[in-house]
Order: sequence, then C-alpha cells, then structure tokens
Amino acid sequence: MTKQTEAVGHAVRAAYMYSAMAEVAALTGDEAYRQALIKLWEDVVFRKMYLTGGIGSTGAWEGFGPAYNLPNGSAYCETCASIANAFWNYRMFLLEGEAKYLDVFERIIYNGVLSGISLPGDRFFYANPLASFGQHERTPWFGCACCPPNIARFLPQLGQYVYATSGDRLFVNLYAAGSGQIEVNGLKIRLEQKTNYPWEGEIGLTVNPQKEGHFILMLRIPGWALGQPVPGDLYSYAGQTRPKPVVKVNGQEVELKLENGFLPVDRKWQPGDQVEISLPMEPHQVLANEKVKDDNGLVAVERGPIVYCAEWADNQGRVSQLLLPLGARLRAEYKPDLLGGVTIVQGEGKAFKIEKGRMISQPQNITLIPYYAWAHRGRGEMAVWLAREEARVRPVPEPSLASKAKVEASEGAKGAKFVNDQYEPQSSNDHSVGYLHWWPKKGTTEWVSYEWASPVKISGVAVYWFDDTGEGECRVPESWKLYYKQGDRWIEVKNTGAYGVEKDKFNVVKFSPVKTAGLKLELKLQKDFSAGLQEWKVN
Repeated sequence: MTKQTEAVGHAVRAAYMYSAMAEVAALTGDEAYRQALIKLWEDVVFRKMYLTGGIGSTGAWEGFGPAYNLPNGSAYCETCASIANAFWNYRMFLLEGEAKYLDVFERIIYNGVLSGISLPGDRFFYANPLASFGQHERTPWFGCACCPPNIARFLPQLGQYVYATSGDRLFVNLYAAGSGQIEVNGLKIRLEQKTNYPWEGEIGLTVNPQKEGHFILMLRIPGWALGQPVPGDLYSYAGQTRPKPVVKVNGQEVELKLENGFLPVDRKWQPGDQVEISLPMEPHQVLANEKVKDDNGLVAVERGPIVYCAEWADNQGRVSQLLLPLGARLRAEYKPDLLGGVTIVQGEGKAFKIEKGRMISQPQNITLIPYYAWAHRGRGEMAVWLAREEARVRPVPEPSLASKAKVEASEGAKGAKFVNDQYEPQSSNDHSVGYLHWWPKKGTTEWVSYEWASPVKISGVAVYWFDDTGEGECRVPESWKLYYKQGDRWIEVKNTGAYGVEKDKFNVVKFSPVKTAGLKLELKLQKDFSAGLQEWKVN
C-alpha cells in the first residue's frame, strides 16, 4: 500500500482503505503511509474527481478510470463512493490539519451524496451521472443494496464533522445552523451558529465559554470563497472576480491571514462573544482542465458549495440544445416552493434547433437548479456541463419518420422508447444516451417494431447496435431481418444488400419501397450473449 501512487480499481473499496490508512498514519505516525496518502489524494482530486465530488468514472469495475477520463452521461459516481470519499477526506483533515480536505468534504456532502437520495428520502440513485437524456430515475431499492443504508448511516452523523479540536485550537469545519458543546484544554465551550447557509453566506457564531478563557478559534474559509473551486487545477472559475470574505469579532473586522485554509482568531474569549462571517455567494461559471476532453467547450455553474444543473422541466423540455456563453450574467433567486426550497440560477443563453435542414438559434433564458435536486419531476434531460461553443450543442432535430412511430418490443425489453429518440451515440458502448436491450436474456429471438397512425412509404433503415464488450454481456446480434406489415401479416422486405452487424456505425439496409403502417426488426441473439439497439432510423 505504501508504494501505491495512483488510485485504481474499485472506488468504494479504495476510499475505505485510504480512510483506514489515514487513521493508522494518525495513530502511529507512520510517514510511509502519510506520503502514500498524499500522493493518492492528489491523484484523485487533481485528476479523477467530478465537479460534484463524485469518484469512479466507470461502471465496468465500479471504479477509477484513467486520469482526466471523466465522461458525464456515463459517469458512475456510486453514492457509496461519494460517502467513502467524504470519510477519507475528513480523516485526511484530521491527519494533516488542512482545510483543503474539508473543501472536498463539503463539496461531496452537498452534491455527490445528496444526489443519491430523493427529497422525500424514499428513492435512491446507485450511480449519479452528470448528464441524462431521460434514462435515469431513482428507485426504492437495489438488488445490491449498499447505497440506501449507507446514506441512512451517513446523513444523521454529519453533526460530528462540524467542529474539531487539537490542543488549544477549536476548528470550525462546516457552517450550519445549530449548537454544539466542545471542550478545549479543560474549558467547556458552547458554540451556536445562526445561518441560512448554503443559500446565504452570512454566518453568525456565538462563542460561550464556561468562563473567560484563551483558545484559538480556527475558522475555515472555503476555497470556493477565495476563487478556487477545488484544490489543484482540475477545475477553475472562468475569470470572474469576486469580493473577499469578511470576518468580524464583536464588530471589528479581522485581517484574513489564513493558516492552511483557516483563519486563526487567537484571543481570550468571553461568554457571548460574536463572530460574523460573510462569504460571497455570487454564481460563477466553472471550466474543466483542457485535459478533460469530455468537458472541452462546456461550462458549469456553481454558487457557494452548490453545483448546479439544467433540467428539462425548467428549460422548455430539453437542455442539450442550450448554449451558455462565457461571461453570461448569472442571477440567483430563492424559490421556497420549488423542490423543497432551493436557490435557482438563471442566465441568458441560446437554444438551437434544425429547421429545414439548417441549424438556427434563438435567445433563451436558461434556468439551473441544484444538482442534488434533479430527477424529481419525471424523466427528461439534465446536464451539469452545458455547451459554451456551438460545436458542443445538440440541436433539436426535425421530426422524422422514426420519431413519429409508436415503439413496441418483445417481452423483457428495457428502454424501447430510446430507439427513436434521435440521440446519435458516439459508439456502440455509449451509455450516456438511452438504449434498448434484452439483458439478461441470451441466445433468443427478439423483436422491436414501429407503428404509424397511417401508412407511410419506406425504402430503407439504419440500425446502430448496442454492444458493451469489455463491460457487460451485450453483443451485436448473430443475425437479423426486417419485416413490413401488410394487413395482419408480416412480410420480409426485399433487401438489396446484407443485414449488417457491425459495431460503432449505422448499418444501412435498402430495400424495394413499401407502403405500410408497421415495421418490425427481428434479431437472433448470439449464443451466451444478449443484444440491444442504440438507434433505429427509417427512410
């Protein structure tokens, strides 16, 4: 373990192991463990962590991918991995005494963890993607039910992370309304916070020692309030200036001379002393390191510790067609009746669509909600990262023959509605868009059909197969055929070429034109494998 410098393998198990290593290092003073942990932490936070604090980019082994490989739609970001990452970062703070670990901890609890549970607390996400095309919704339970009880364990324990002590130092790690009892060198102290954080940046802290006493109050000044969303250069704010935090003790401003991310206030404290902290809460645009190819040409939005996303319900039914330009003026507004009470962020952008074969745009007000609150208003599009360049926009396509059809599929099919959603995949193994599959059925003959309200003339189709070789058990089919409906009968089309089964491309089939109200694709699954379709076009 002491020779490991890169985080690999299963993200949950890794972060739990790193948490234990941090405790061993703290208790024994083992320098080899400490140095290994620092290198591992830097590998994760500087190269392998999502903006939400989530870790584990791939579902194949529920774990870490290569450096800077952070796809959004197929992001795994298991809820348990976020919780394990929080455990690890808090223990790194206890080991090192630096606020940067708490900056990551805070990012995780407000974003990566909270996304894993619904607002009523009765439905859960196992994986927490940063983009969706309508294929995601929380479920009441899982066959591998690690995430729901892990959340039930973690959330009620958050109070224990608010304060910490070391010698004559009392650390204020998190800002949250409430009170706590702490003892520093035998002096009992009651602390009370009054705040509406994270929606507002004003924090009032009343310090009530049992009697007058000297200790150092260590106030964490969050990295985001100082212009750095996360430690390292994986993410940065898009050139916006921001006011500085202001701290006052009994009305007197304290100079911001930080020590490892904390502002030390060293004095004799009296019962009733008042500390006021004002943190800037303007929304800001976020850019990813250019090495994160999936986020090139995209921009995200944060306000305080909260990561935001655009969701279909607030943006005329879709979000992939939106462009939020760099420098767009962002404004925040608290909505007490929306999603349990949230502050939304709005900005002026553009919406793109295809009209008569040309891409056109028009101004559109873009509304963003906190990422943790998505997926409460039905299935639909969601994105944390929005296009800031036209090349990254997915314009709303014109209706097609396929998109107008009613879709049905054989028993056991999952995701049939995605075969005509007009989202073109990047590869056969693209999990970011929805797809149809029959897993765990194997070696069987299956079908999927289109039905129109009135007969249409058809002379060709294009099929993009789903194949997750290397990750799952779906493969291109052994063979397939195409039938059109004539009365009550299904008749095979007069195909002029081969029925293609190639991966990572549309397999085009042309046939003698037919006029029909129904089309059926019948496929034979390979022995010992299942199969699926990404998209099925009709000409």
